[in-house]
Amino acid sequence: MATNAIDQTRRMLSLVTYLRERPGARVGDVARAFGITEDELIADLDVLPMCGTSFRGGDLLDIDTDGDRIWWHNPDDVAEPLRLAADEATALLVAARAVATLPGLREGDRQALLRATAKLEAAAGEAAGASSRLSVTFESEGGVFADVDRAIAERRRLWLRYYSPARDELTEREVDPIRLFAVGHTYMEAWCRLSEARRTFRLDRVAEIRLLDAPADPPPVELRDLSEGLVQPAAEDPEVTIEVGPGGRWVAEYYPHDSADELPDGGLRITLRTPDPTSLRRLALRLGRDGRIAAPQDLADRARQAAAKALAAYGE
Repeated sequence: MATNAIDQTRRMLSLVTYLRERPGARVGDVARAFGITEDELIADLDVLPMCGTSFRGGDLLDIDTDGDRIWWHNPDDVAEPLRLAADEATALLVAARAVATLPGLREGDRQALLRATAKLEAAAGEAAGASSRLSVTFESEGGVFADVDRAIAERRRLWLRYYSPARDELTEREVDPIRLFAVGHTYMEAWCRLSEARRTFRLDRVAEIRLLDAPADPPPVELRDLSEGLVQPAAEDPEVTIEVGPGGRWVAEYYPHDSADELPDGGLRITLRTPDPTSLRRLALRLGRDGRIAAPQDLADRARQAAAKALAAYGE
């Protein structure tokens, strides 16, 4: 079941109350009660022991499961009224005010957050005054986020000027937005009318954006599971072989790959798949003497040409 962070937070807060009232509850019964799979419930239970009543990691929730039943060993310890230190109250108030200004936050959630903030200000006393002199500014992509979020809500098409680092160029295109998500950076998944395919756009690479009057009409697509990361090569993607020396072994740690065979000099021969092999030219330039693209030959030739052009620029 697809969910967002706010929905998951609501569910986990309810889960704490539910488990407190039902010691030794069965995993299957709890999953059915919350309308989620058992795997999703176990994932929530993996997070709950990292939560507690202190920002400094004081009383954490001691919750575990044997796969059949769920046990909460210290419900009484964490049930005492929460008391925040001055620095904790200040941090919480600054964060709450910042989140309340985020574009894309549902209005009901925004109002609930503002009400909670007001109660916290009243309880914090002098700490609330200190927090009012602090503020948080989000990345400049926030304006782009707002336009994309509005386009999704109103089902409108977008026009973009987008920078592609793989080709080092700006392109103009019209897209039908599908969803926003964050994996390290914030991205928009959309149907691109220039390439006539589903594409992912990093918001901080959008140079210019406009909402169009045309309705967005992306074809039905199955949303990808991003739990394993943004780049998830498919079996039909082109295969690339990269040979690295000992100083380039990190490539096998950071890039999903099919195989990594040891070389006599302590390096690796790495085989991987990617929907955009040209993006690996930047990797080849970054590796320098520590690695090279071995196959396919045309990609290897282009990587060498890019390296020669870069060296020539240094000479000039």
